[in-house]
Amino acid sequence: MLMLRAKPPESWLVKVMDNLGEVLVDHAHLERKAAQSALKLQRYNQLEHNLHELSNIAIEELEHFKLVLNFLEQRRIKLGKAISSPWISGMMNAVRKGLNEQVIDHLICAAMIEGRSCEKFQILAVALKTVDACLSEFYRGLVESEGNHYATYLLMAKRIDENETERRLDFFLDLDAELVEKANDLPILH
Repeated sequence: MLMLRAKPPESWLVKVMDNLGEVLVDHAHLERKAAQSALKLQRYNQLEHNLHELSNIAIEELEHFKLVLNFLEQRRIKLGKAISSPWISGMMNAVRKGLNEQVIDHLICAAMIEGRSCEKFQILAVALKTVDACLSEFYRGLVESEGNHYATYLLMAKRIDENETERRLDFFLDLDAELVEKANDLPILH
């Protein structure tokens, strides 16, 4: 289902495994931002028939946020400040202005974020299996949800303009591959 054109560098998993506390903090912020993004998408007139779907995604993301907060509390880790992701910034900076252009690009970026989360949660579930079974199971449990959000956002964009969505998806898949391969030292999921 995922059409990603590049894998995260091997150094990403090493960095994440060495900084699980900081990664959980980042994950909490990402879930909160994902809920906010679903709600922000409701402002577009082109999505007026998707308000319930977007609300359900926002609610599910907030539920994930609460689950990550529980992990932080159990491990006595403070939420702390959010770290800006160069990958997410790079993707969102490519969103165009214009009536349909902006909503299609915004939906594709949301889909790409969910798709990368799906991929990285699968990787983490396997890597954590012998290190932290509870956290491994948690990440394994999120994979389907992230994949569903990925597909939902892409379908919404295609309903607006399928040809333009396909064209822009190709652009964003190339941009994603370029950005994901850039190394950074931040202990973050994306």
